[in-house]
Amino acid sequence: MALVQASIFSKSLMRTVTIWAVIPSDKMDFEGNSMREEKPFKTLYLLHGIFGDHTDWVAGTRIARWAQDANLAVIMPAGENLFYVDNPNNGEKFGEFIGKELLDLTRKLFPLSRRREDTFIAGLSMGGYGAIRNGLKYHENFGAIAALSSALILDQAVNSTEDERAPYTFRTSYYQSVFGDLAKLKGSDKDPAALVRKRKEEGAKFPAMYLCCGTEDSLLGVNRAFHNVLVEEGVDVTYEEGPGAHEWDFWDRYIKRVLEWLPLEENSAGVSSGNVL
Repeated sequence: MALVQASIFSKSLMRTVTIWAVIPSDKMDFEGNSMREEKPFKTLYLLHGIFGDHTDWVAGTRIARWAQDANLAVIMPAGENLFYVDNPNNGEKFGEFIGKELLDLTRKLFPLSRRREDTFIAGLSMGGYGAIRNGLKYHENFGAIAALSSALILDQAVNSTEDERAPYTFRTSYYQSVFGDLAKLKGSDKDPAALVRKRKEEGAKFPAMYLCCGTEDSLLGVNRAFHNVLVEEGVDVTYEEGPGAHEWDFWDRYIKRVLEWLPLEENSAGVSSGNVL
């Protein structure tokens, strides 16, 4: 397995963004032969949560080992605290970067499949929101969306106040800095429920969807509500709940569930960096 850090220039953001990539490139059998047919990798674009960075998933879960086992490339960009959406205040197009440009840039760097059915997007918390929003907005690019403990906080943003006793990321000024005019947020392309209904009206081909949330997570209610929207609109969705709060123990368990749900290659025996399979 190769764990690669790269700094790439984004036209959408007009600045450099750091990514980590897991590339499962070195598995061999006991005779030293490659265990994998030479073909482009299926790819998971994996988004971190608020206060995090591009290293979070590797530090907090066993995603690198499981990706190696499944011959899956994983691309993890730094998302800052910006919810992976286009920002009307400064012109940064973070949604466009995630949904389009990042795919093009990483396919030039690594041997990744260009097929929609081999390209997936997932994330946790803020990254779960980002995976849903950008997976739906750029549905032609992704075959599957997986969202863990998604921060579907539009109502919270719209109803926020500028209470100085609250953390900054719960204040109106923060939400405005990310989403723009909060009065226009609901029903916009930053509203996942509105995006679902718009795609249905267009007759678009939906990515397969997977949602999960911990039963002790404060975001459980909004995740249940969004699941209900998907069911009402007839979207193919797998939904799971399990013991856990908004924490890495839950995400470590459930990212493995995501990989089991995705249409990946069967694990193959062999020797790779650091383990015998």
